[in-house]
Amino acid sequence: MNSKVLPREQLLHVLAMDRTNGKRIVFTNGCFDLMHIGHTRYLQAARALGDVLVVGVNSDASVRRLEKAPDRPIVPEVQRAEVLAALACVDYVGIFDEPDPLELITAVQPDILVKGGDWPIDQIVGRKVVEARGGIVRTIPLVPGQSTTALLHRIRSTAT
Repeated sequence: MNSKVLPREQLLHVLAMDRTNGKRIVFTNGCFDLMHIGHTRYLQAARALGDVLVVGVNSDASVRRLEKAPDRPIVPEVQRAEVLAALACVDYVGIFDEPDPLELITAVQPDILVKGGDWPIDQIVGRKVVEARGGIVRTIPLVPGQSTTALLHRIRSTAT
């Protein structure tokens, strides 16, 4: 596994060192089941908001609890995390098993919390935690027509 994919305690340790060095921590999360250009543009934009980008990835069990589709995730959590960690814009990846990333956000205490533009700010999980300590919450516009669901639909409609 990639050295940027860290268990929670180790992640918190390296982030404490980054914070001591004055770095601004950006956090985002998602399933990142089948990577596409929308994901990479989103992650690059998130990274541009600070000095260190942490990506929380839903575990396989967490994705199944979201009820996206009976066969999701397509790609196992360890592989999804490794693909994300291979991106230059991603500094650290943490896998979370909870239904949402609130526990991880509370532990990480990011300076900036980011989600896609399809999320109204008042519904972003962790917003209150981040804003309570003076952090900010931002949304990044989605790339039109790019989503894992649309990609899966296109793949399934062409399968014979």
